[in-house]
Amino acid sequence: MCVWEILNGGDRKAVENRLGHMYNGIVVGTREGYFMEGNIMNRNTGSYIKMIQEKLIYENPLSKKEDIDGFIMEGNAKISFFEDCMCLENALDHDLGQKANYVLWCPKDFPENVKITWEFKPVTDQGLCILFFAAAGRDGKDLFDPSLLKRTGEYPQYHSGDMNGFHISYFRRKEPDERAFHTCNLRKSYGFHLVSQGADPLPDAADANGFYKICIRKYHNEIKFFVNDLFIFEFNDDGETYGEVLKGGKIGFRQLAPLVAEYRNLKVYELC
Repeated sequence: MCVWEILNGGDRKAVENRLGHMYNGIVVGTREGYFMEGNIMNRNTGSYIKMIQEKLIYENPLSKKEDIDGFIMEGNAKISFFEDCMCLENALDHDLGQKANYVLWCPKDFPENVKITWEFKPVTDQGLCILFFAAAGRDGKDLFDPSLLKRTGEYPQYHSGDMNGFHISYFRRKEPDERAFHTCNLRKSYGFHLVSQGADPLPDAADANGFYKICIRKYHNEIKFFVNDLFIFEFNDDGETYGEVLKGGKIGFRQLAPLVAEYRNLKVYELC
């Protein structure tokens, strides 16, 4: 599969007709299973078209305990595996509030330009899910630098502590207002900056039809979010309003009690 990104305006429909299916500002086509890279100018549209290669650099089925060897848990959670997926559940009573929440980090550092995909299925309803990405310690430090303050799963430690990162919250069913109006939110930290938002298409647990594929695409200063290939939102970071553009970093799964949810097939592609 080749991915062409349309730059600097132009007739997108003409590009779609020539190259393939238009996918929320990205044109997707095929060419012998290989990706193309470089820049070309399309004479018929006046658009610059950037061909972006997607290279798989990490794949984890999350199907058994050994798959998360080396992962780092902050807070307390019950982790189980069955039917080739990972199930997360709080180990502390949800009445403890933030102390009952937790984050499970993949220890690997990922580059600046990535596409992250995983599959998700809710088992119960009340709670909330988050995916941290491009997460790193402030002042150029590693996320697990021993000089950083200890993190134990409580939310302020992650948005206003001594780390930077993006996080997307989805399946937001923790508070009454979240259950009444479903959205997905993108926040940038340091700070509690809500930078983009879109409608959440995920159903309640009783109506879930198997697993849902979730995708985050971060390319330089641009972030796009999809659920089952449905475009949800995008954000273009100017590098000034909410701090400098974030580069690479780590990925972490956060879950709020008392939600029980299942995950599988985490994949990361480098975009180049």
